[in-house]
Amino acid sequence: MTTVLLLVACGQNSRTGMPPLETVSQKVDLNRYLGKWYEIARYDNAFQKDCVASMATYSMRPDGNISVLNQCRVSTLEGELKSAEGKAWVVDPATNAKLKVSFFWPFSGDYWIIELGEHYEYAVVGHPNRKYLWILSRTPQMNDARYNEILNRLASTHCYDTTRLVKTPQPSHLQSSKDD
Repeated sequence: MTTVLLLVACGQNSRTGMPPLETVSQKVDLNRYLGKWYEIARYDNAFQKDCVASMATYSMRPDGNISVLNQCRVSTLEGELKSAEGKAWVVDPATNAKLKVSFFWPFSGDYWIIELGEHYEYAVVGHPNRKYLWILSRTPQMNDARYNEILNRLASTHCYDTTRLVKTPQPSHLQSSKDD
């Protein structure tokens, strides 16, 4: 019965077969969102091939846009550090939840914050056509209960195929906070 309800709920858009992707309902406080985020899981993608220990650091630029520094280790937790720098900008100032990110001009991609912890302790970032997905945390690990709750909401509310998620290995000895 649950599967049938999910199929009905996730089959509402005639073009994609799914309802439009919704972002968070509250306005995102960009100053609270800034800082370091650890990738807990993602949809596999070409631009993160062989990445482990992935993290993103966001900081405000003087022009009001956001600096993006993505880093990962290649293949192993001790592998070579790989990084990419870019910028992001808000495209929906009513919520600050829809952004564009560019690592090389003129190309950019959608970055939609579809879930955000009450204390900005985790975030879920998606793409309007659901081809990308990231689960981020302020700490390198996320407890299983929270992770499973997020997976359930991703499947039932946001119509994501959670079987496509790949967990990102992170060093277990790291400690972190927003101010790192």
